[in-house]
Amino acid sequence: MDFALIIRILPVFIDAAWTTVEISLISLLLGLAVASLITAARMSHFVWFRFLGAAYVSVFRGTPALIQIFLLYFGGPQVGIQLEPFAAGSIALGLNIGAYMAESMRGGILAVDRGQMEAARSLGFASGQAFRWIVLPQAAKLMIRPLGVNTVALVKGTALVATISVVDLTYTAQRFIGSTYKPFEIFAVTAVLYMVMVYGLTLLIDALDRRYAEET
Repeated sequence: MDFALIIRILPVFIDAAWTTVEISLISLLLGLAVASLITAARMSHFVWFRFLGAAYVSVFRGTPALIQIFLLYFGGPQVGIQLEPFAAGSIALGLNIGAYMAESMRGGILAVDRGQMEAARSLGFASGQAFRWIVLPQAAKLMIRPLGVNTVALVKGTALVATISVVDLTYTAQRFIGSTYKPFEIFAVTAVLYMVMVYGLTLLIDALDRRYAEET
């Protein structure tokens, strides 16, 4: 183990880790927005909305995220969509994770007993009010763990953007391997930094889960 090399490259890898964090945050926000819309569509009274929501989930869950990144970055210019690597990677990952988060959200809502809605309606709540004030708060507690799992998968999935030359952790590792010929040390540092990010995120998810459990 070349510890001198590790000490020398660590600052560069920490900078690259911040790029990974930025991509994760942007993709997460986009994914949550997309998931909210898809969930609303899938639970709509309109057949076409349900169909479009189901089709979106099927397409994005049924195809590899890497292909989606390539399609947006390399195929986008053919239809007038020209994006920088960072933007293309963030958007593609956000659209992808949105499909998974939509199912987590829908599952949380469906897990709330139907009697809650009926009881709220019997007390004079309109459907929208009953959903917002009665069903959604209970569903939100059930969504924390599944959405947390999706977020962890997203952070690890950001490694795919290295394939379109985004200078994240994985791309930086590949570049240093080519110049140092010491893959063990390089990938060890990369793995540890990913583990730090995932462990920190896991602690946050556990804290949120405990907090809502105590309020139940």
